[in-house]
Order: sequence, then C-alpha cells, then structure tokens
Amino acid sequence: MTKHGPVERWQADLADVGELTPELVERISRLHGDRGVRAIEAVAERRVKGYRDFTVVVGHADEYVVEDGTCTCKDARYNIDPDDPTDECWHVLAVQIARRIGHVDVHDMWYSDVREFL
Repeated sequence: MTKHGPVERWQADLADVGELTPELVERISRLHGDRGVRAIEAVAERRVKGYRDFTVVVGHADEYVVEDGTCTCKDARYNIDPDDPTDECWHVLAVQIARRIGHVDVHDMWYSDVREFL
C-alpha cells in the first residue's frame, strides 16, 4: 500500500467527487495558500484552455503554457521548490483542478496557431 501525501489526497478526492466542494476548496486553499485560491478562481472563471498541443491558463496579464506539470510563468521558473509537492504555481494547480472536474475549456485547434494572432 502506498502512502499518499496531502496533495495526492485532495487530487484523488477531487477526481472521485468530480466537483469543488466547500471542504475541498478549504483543503486546497489551506495547503497551497494564495496560489490555491487563485487556481480555484481561474477554474471557476473557465480560464483553463485545452488545445491540441498545450494546456493554457489565462492570467490577468498573459497566458501561460502548462505541460507535464511545468509552467512557463516566472513564479514556476524562480520560486518553486521542485522537492516540495505543495509548492506549485497557481497555473499548474488550476490545470490539476480543472482536469479532475472536467472544467477545461477545450479548443480543437493548435495553440501555436492561435498564439500567432495574439
């Protein structure tokens, strides 16, 4: 039997329930702080976009590509401790949440094509 930490527990519970319950919102917010709150807000506002090539989180100033648990934002590049599973940027958390509850806004196109117009 494998031991699951608090991150794996909320992720598994969220996948099982399929929605952000008040208890899960509180657990994510407590564990991840302001980043968790911002991630939940982004999911609620449908700012997690799925394209053929990438998943993108729309921030207030830019769009951030999240791929294989990594993000293109400066927070992920400079502030995240890769050895701490609770330390993720809010964009990665938003993707983790949105995927588990089916709230990724799917676009049947390549983000690389869309990005050319931005």
